[in-house]
Amino acid sequence: MDRFQEMRVFAAVVDAGSFVAAADALEMSKPAVSRHVAELEQRLGVRLLHRTTRRLSLTVEGEVFLARCRDLLAGVDEAEAEVSARGGSVVGLLKVSAPVSFGVLNLAPLWADFMAQHPQLTLDLTLTDRFIDLVDEGYDMAVRVARLPSSSLVSRRLASTRMVLCASPRYLEKRGAPARPSDLSAHDVLAYNLLATGDTWEFEGPQGTVAVKVKPRMQTNSGDTCRAVALGGGGIVLQPTFLVSADLQRGDLVEVMPGYRSAELGIYAVYPTRKHMPPKVRLLIDFLAARLREA
Repeated sequence: MDRFQEMRVFAAVVDAGSFVAAADALEMSKPAVSRHVAELEQRLGVRLLHRTTRRLSLTVEGEVFLARCRDLLAGVDEAEAEVSARGGSVVGLLKVSAPVSFGVLNLAPLWADFMAQHPQLTLDLTLTDRFIDLVDEGYDMAVRVARLPSSSLVSRRLASTRMVLCASPRYLEKRGAPARPSDLSAHDVLAYNLLATGDTWEFEGPQGTVAVKVKPRMQTNSGDTCRAVALGGGGIVLQPTFLVSADLQRGDLVEVMPGYRSAELGIYAVYPTRKHMPPKVRLLIDFLAARLREA
């Protein structure tokens, strides 16, 4: 009697919504699937499923048992995957999301090395600045650049970046440099409209925190576009150092109001749960932490 097989079949029936669909998914016969569930119910002495000609539904006991089944089955899968990982073999699909600019500039050069280290792993990478729902959308992990709010997700800080207020020398020669946050009202502001604080920009100055509401001359959901327009002399931007540090070093952009510093943001690996973390996720987080620390 294989109890884990019974649990797998029972969970598959619930997920598929019928014995026939579960049989197809498991590549078993329908009588075999029915027999596993019937023997499970007989051994437990309770009915787990309500069966009608049109649909299946869980009993109260079935709901409780299904939750425990999922925990146990996930634990078995994790144990097998961890042992395989220790032997250098991580297999399967790893679905990851990352912000667009950071993903292109900082993560894209790293993927070849990661895939070379784990040749049996397949990556599915999505670059988006939208905060996706990892659980609902089926992602294993996301990289986020943020002051991370509290949530049901688990995170590990990989690195940090600072938001910098800057503009091109050409713009500053033409319009002058703002001396304090309130001066921004007289300037062309290029705003990234997915900023967590919206059009309210916050700075730490000599007298503490100062918040100013800007009126953008241009707003966009692309930090790269903000940077490009600023380089062309189009206005002042508030962008992270990972995007503009090279421009600042070359002098193509100049930091303005250096006495008023903007927020430091964390660069985080975010994943659904610490419990039953797949080894492939742990390996990627460790890899990114080491490589970003070097950078």
